[in-house]
Amino acid sequence: DAKVIRVGKGGELLDFVMNDKCAAGTGRFLEVQARTLGLSLDELGTVSFSAERTLELSSRCSIFCETEVLHYLQRGTDKADIAASVNRAMAERVAALARRVGVEPEVTMSGGVAKNGAVKSELERILGVRMVPCPVDPQIVGALGAAVLARKMGGER
Repeated sequence: DAKVIRVGKGGELLDFVMNDKCAAGTGRFLEVQARTLGLSLDELGTVSFSAERTLELSSRCSIFCETEVLHYLQRGTDKADIAASVNRAMAERVAALARRVGVEPEVTMSGGVAKNGAVKSELERILGVRMVPCPVDPQIVGALGAAVLARKMGGER
């Protein structure tokens, strides 16, 4: 899933929204498109930086987007251009969620998608912010937060 969470100065939850349609806006969306392009997830992000242009792709549905990616591949479109377009589509989907809760100057990303530098760059551009770097591996932030919360709720044993 994809979630956008707005927190207050003390870390309290102010608002959140969650992707509720298809896999668009999730890491699975990127996995499907990377596989279709014959790239690894890491390559999907890095190859995007050599793109010369971006293309219109559906950010609403993973299956529609995959069909569009196949169409561009069959036409001989450069993989870097397609990859950049996939990453932009992902960023647009997440940005739409972010706008629903309100974008503050301090923004960070967590989860596996945060490891994709192209998505991060596109989100920064779309939202007009600079991302605060995640101090730990962004893929484990949720697990670390759950552990901290569990410790606070259960006390030390």
